[in-house]
Parts: sequence; C-alpha cells; structure tokens
Amino acid sequence: MPVETLRDAFAQKRPAACDSEEWQLRCELAAAYRLFAHMGWHELIYNHVTARVPGTDHFLINPFGLMYREVKASNLLKIDLNGRKVEPSPWPVNPAGFIVHSAVHAARADAHCVMHTHTTAGQVVSCQRDGLLPLSFNSMFYVQRVAYHDFEGITLDQDECQRLAEHLGQRNVMILRNHGLLVCGPSIGDAFAEHYMLQRACEVQVAAQASGAPMLRPSDAIAARAGEQYEDTARQGDQNTLLWQAMLRWAWDLGPDFAS
Repeated sequence: MPVETLRDAFAQKRPAACDSEEWQLRCELAAAYRLFAHMGWHELIYNHVTARVPGTDHFLINPFGLMYREVKASNLLKIDLNGRKVEPSPWPVNPAGFIVHSAVHAARADAHCVMHTHTTAGQVVSCQRDGLLPLSFNSMFYVQRVAYHDFEGITLDQDECQRLAEHLGQRNVMILRNHGLLVCGPSIGDAFAEHYMLQRACEVQVAAQASGAPMLRPSDAIAARAGEQYEDTARQGDQNTLLWQAMLRWAWDLGPDFAS
C-alpha cells in the first residue's frame, strides 16, 4: 500500500476533535506498539514508547494496563512532563515508566520519540561489564555512540531524571545497566530504526558469546568507519524513512484496527 493511501486510510478514522497532525502521530505510535508486540519486544503491560505531540509539551503514551497488541490511536493517553493526564481517560499512567521518558523529553527538544524495552538480549548485554561490543555488522553502527546509565533501582525517583539525562547527553542510544535499552529520535521511524539495529546487535552478541567460539573483532578503525557509513546513509539519509513506511504497511497487514 503506498504511503499516501495509508495516510488516507488513517485520516478516514480521525475523530472530529483531533487535528490531523496529532491523529497521524497517534496512528504511527499505535503501529509501533503493535510492531513491538509482534516482535516480542513488549514486557506485558510494562515499558513504553512515547511521542511528543507537535508544537506542545504534551506526550502520547500507552494506557497502563493494556497489552501492546491492544493499543490503538484512540486510546493512547496524552500527558504532560509530570506524567499527568491532560485529557480524560479511564486508564492510568505508569509513573515509574514515564520518569525515564520524561528525563529524555525534558532534556532533549529533538527527542520527539523515546523507546524503552526489557528485551532478553538487551538485558543480557546491560548486565555485561563491557556493554555492547563491536562484534557484528549491526553493532558497528554504535561505535562511540552508546551512553550508559548505572542501575539505581526501580525508576521512581525524580532525582534520577537529571542523572539519566546527563549520561545520555546528545546521544540517541543508551544502555541502562542491569535494566535494558533506551533509544530516542526526532521521529518514531528514526527511533524504531535505532531500536531495531541495537536489538539485533545485542541478539548477535549474546548468541556469539554462547557459541563458545573465539570472538573475531575488526580493527578499531574499521569499526569506526562502519559507524560513520551508517551515520551518513541511514541516520542522515532517507533509509530510516523508507524503513518506517515499510513497517507501517506491515502493521496495517497485521491488523488495521490500531488506526481506530
């Protein structure tokens, strides 16, 4: 389905009270949740993908209590930086979850989408002293581009927000030690691409280590070159846009009710 046709299909479901730009964002965010569910990146009712409503300091987040496969454009919550609902909804907000996201959104005006997961491979790498290693093709994309934040317990303390934001800095990828993965980006599509590639890098690292075979690592210069190549072609080019358009079509094929 061409992207224009898909956009028209989203628009046909738009409630009169919701402007077209926000509705498009809601549909794309709901699609991200469905894709996360399909790929097994969910943690039942926990974890979040958040997106900034254009031109505001309000954010869309999944209703606490719903599985990712149940998220729709219409039931996403709209909240402020303090995690308070700005529109009525019967569903609550998970305060522990949004603290992580609010730290990034508040510190980074360019971070319009934030994704946090507890995938098995991501958690395994987060538990390893040396973190993500430049072993695989995908891992090269993150040479000198990964931030780290030490585990401080369940994220309930607002004081942790400042430390988390400081550790992230201007990077878009962070491994929360003993916890999981966090990525951000200027759009849902950009953040999705970062999470996909980071998750793949973690999966391959864990599998390679489990094989028991000696690890082969490229030189630092080659690893750095591969990272720069990915920066120029995907992050600064149009590959992430093409990938996200394909993912939206996949989400639609999985079940178009997310856009309702």
